[in-house]
Amino acid sequence: MRENREIDAPPAEERSHLPLSGQAVYAISVAAELSGVGVQTLRLYEQHGLITPARSGGGTRRYSADDLARVARITALAGQGINLVGIRRILELEDANTALRDATAALTAESDRPADPR
Repeated sequence: MRENREIDAPPAEERSHLPLSGQAVYAISVAAELSGVGVQTLRLYEQHGLITPARSGGGTRRYSADDLARVARITALAGQGINLVGIRRILELEDANTALRDATAALTAESDRPADPR
């Protein structure tokens, strides 16, 4: 049996070659395999505005780890019986909430800075 230690994360020297979470590097077939959904499902999600993969110069879809996390969220919501229109609205509200939290954190950090003594 495996001990409960933090050995799942690769060492820093191995992580340096991994793409950043927002870096679109995965082709649609790889993204489908990694996310556990079909290629047509990814296209359907894009058609409904649920995901927006980056495009290469030649127009090929490229997915990032952030896109794959969003697909996992979509899949979880669909598994709860929510239709795609409902999922789109939920994602819009979650995105707006995240933006508001980020703005609040930035304002809090700004107000916590000492005043300029000029």
